[in-house]
Amino acid sequence: MRPRVEEVRIQGLGVIDEAVLELSPGFNVVTGETGAGKTMVVTGLGLLFGGRADPSRVRPGADRASVEGTLVIEPGGRVAQQVEDIGGAAEDGELIISRTVSAEGRSRAWLGGRTVPVGTLTYLADDLVAVHGQMDQQRLLQPARQRAALDRYAGNDLVKPLRAYSQAYKRHKQVAAQLEELTTRARERAQEADMLRFGLEEVEKVNPKAGEDDELRGEEERLSHADALRSAATTAHTALLGDPMEAAGSPHDVISLLGEARAAVEAVRDFDTQLAGVADRLAEAGYLISDVATDLAAYAESIEADPARLASVQERRSVLSSLIRKYAEDSAGVLAWAQQAAARLSELEGDDERIDELTREFDELTARLTELATELTNVRQAAAERFGEAVTEELTALAMPHARVVVQLTQAEEFGPEGRDEVELRMAAHPAAPPLPLNKGASGGELSRVMLAIEVVFAGADPVPTFVFDEVDAGVGGKAAVEIGRRLARLARTAQVIVVTHLPQVAAFADQHLVVEKASDGSVVRSGVVTLNHEGRVRELSRMLAGLEDSELGRAHAEELLGLAAADR
Repeated sequence: MRPRVEEVRIQGLGVIDEAVLELSPGFNVVTGETGAGKTMVVTGLGLLFGGRADPSRVRPGADRASVEGTLVIEPGGRVAQQVEDIGGAAEDGELIISRTVSAEGRSRAWLGGRTVPVGTLTYLADDLVAVHGQMDQQRLLQPARQRAALDRYAGNDLVKPLRAYSQAYKRHKQVAAQLEELTTRARERAQEADMLRFGLEEVEKVNPKAGEDDELRGEEERLSHADALRSAATTAHTALLGDPMEAAGSPHDVISLLGEARAAVEAVRDFDTQLAGVADRLAEAGYLISDVATDLAAYAESIEADPARLASVQERRSVLSSLIRKYAEDSAGVLAWAQQAAARLSELEGDDERIDELTREFDELTARLTELATELTNVRQAAAERFGEAVTEELTALAMPHARVVVQLTQAEEFGPEGRDEVELRMAAHPAAPPLPLNKGASGGELSRVMLAIEVVFAGADPVPTFVFDEVDAGVGGKAAVEIGRRLARLARTAQVIVVTHLPQVAAFADQHLVVEKASDGSVVRSGVVTLNHEGRVRELSRMLAGLEDSELGRAHAEELLGLAAADR
């Protein structure tokens, strides 16, 4: 589904007090008497899509001017995703955009119910609308847009070489960046290599083992508390087995007491199976206590104070701690750092060889890019000639028979993402005139017609959902005006078109005709914007033709124009 503007509400803008425009998906015209506020419609649309806020446009006596637009967009489409990315929302495929300008010059914007910078509207509008007003011929005056549009006009002939160029360009930039780093940061890299060597020598000298710091910590604890550990083991052993130096017959140890308990139960175990189970468990407890006592004796025997070993452990821990503070969180981390540092040092020490390899690859890629860029230029040049001829032919029908549009390609010194071509649309107003940039080679009215011709030729190649033209028919009439209407109608087959016009020949081709009526006090009220039916269109066209709404001759001419437009569709 193609996005389009469905409704626009304008308040306090210029002579417009309040107006509502309901727009069709095709060709819309806005007409009205001089001073009724037709141009403010284009100004309002410009504000809606990020145009410059001019406080002088705020209606006298009003605090602010406001414009609100309802757009129909594809749910889940690109525009909907962009709105969602900034936190806005489009409900049921409808997106609300609002803009206000205060009399003091402050401007605010809303998109999908969320306050946004005005620049966000400009970014979003780039792919939604092209505004061609007397003062704001925006979109195709941008050099990047001109090249992108020409590329789309070139079509499939450009796709394959441009894809190959883009791949080579990406690699060319990567290689250039690597060479830049290697050659311009030689000192920093040498310093980095020295630091890595020092660190690796330190680690190699200490030669740590994974987990060694934990093992040494445990050994230091044991050695520092050897007397306490041996005393505790001996005391526990005595409690379990008794003191061999103690007189017999005074059993106070655990084993003796367990033996007495077992003997008492064994004497009567045959009388109750439950008690027999207790006797077995007492026997197991005796065996377990004996084993524990044996282990305690062995442990007590193994523990002895060793001041020399303790000093050695503490010294080793101090050396390891120094490494850990510098390079990692533990000895295993130090070893991992050393492995990474060795790999990085190997990379740094191989710089000269790497520079030679990259230089060879860079030269090969440069030659390849030159070849591909030349191929792109040839394709673009052919497309530029076809395009210039097509636009010039359109201008002849638009009452500019001596004008000529050319596409000038110049070569940039450096490779760019799209090649080396700089594309600029130029126009010669007459055969003897040199081609000049569009904004210098044509007047405001002529520029609108040039833009119309360009948009008609680009339609399908550089699609934009909505086009807005203000006074595209300035300075023309008769047959040329009919041709302008015909071309606008042709453009409306693939896009929404909104045109402010004073020519009935143009208005007759519209799918939707809106008239801005001026109230008696010179302002425009809400009811002043009317969507005309067929009879209303006849009356308005008659007014535009003869200055009289009910002129029989004017009405007949209006019917003739409407019939011509209908037959041409």
